Amino acid sequence: MKRFDLIMPCYNEEAFLKRLVVSKILPLRETCQTECGVDLNLIIIDDASSDNSLKIAEELQKNYSWITVLKHPVNSGKGAAIRTGLSNAAGDYIGIQDADEEYAPDNYLKLIKPMIEGKADVVYGSRYLRTDSRRVLSFWHTLINKFLTLCSNMFTGLDITDMETCYKLFTRQVAQNLAPCLKENRFGFEPEITAYVADGKYTVYECAIDYFPRSYEEGKKITYKDGFRALYCIIRYGLALFIKRSKLKYLKKERKTETE
Repeated sequence: MKRFDLIMPCYNEEAFLKRLVVSKILPLRETCQTECGVDLNLIIIDDASSDNSLKIAEELQKNYSWITVLKHPVNSGKGAAIRTGLSNAAGDYIGIQDADEEYAPDNYLKLIKPMIEGKADVVYGSRYLRTDSRRVLSFWHTLINKFLTLCSNMFTGLDITDMETCYKLFTRQVAQNLAPCLKENRFGFEPEITAYVADGKYTVYECAIDYFPRSYEEGKKITYKDGFRALYCIIRYGLALFIKRSKLKYLKKERKTETE
């Protein structure tokens, strides 16, 4: 049976963590085994939480052998937690799951299908692909995300609808290739890894997912500063990719001229 490692960055999520794992991740694990022939394992990375998140995570680890808990001594950010998870993941498929309840874990049943079928190297879960019905999101939140996705697509050449999505699924080989390149500690991780995905010329799929956004009063952590950082990262990593591709085209042209 192939293995599916789900990486879960966690920072001050005591209100959601146990409920998410017990009511959502556990049923997903059982369904993955019966319907997909995949053994799901969860890697929780506590990013120096100041609440009871680490205690709850360690209790879950005691109760379930398929859960591993790692911890950061100081708060380093979501991107740093994902890097820690990637460096410790050993699954054939490796995905990302936030520790709150904004994203429904059972959507991974859709994301993993094209990967199991050997069609995709990377699968993004899109909040903006249309389904039969969807929750109406904040206009400004959607506008900013779509703007950042558009800017990212212009540099990477990808045609994705939701670059900022949490749900990103990779084959083990892709994850191992990308992990050493990553440097962003916070939410700049999203445009950074998307640029590297484009650079690797992997086969990328998208699947529509459900999304239930929470408010800042409920614990949402991303801020306008992260939006500016994301734009900076799009330009930084996207421009580096553009320059690299331009150099390759120039070298190919030079070699072609020399052989004529």
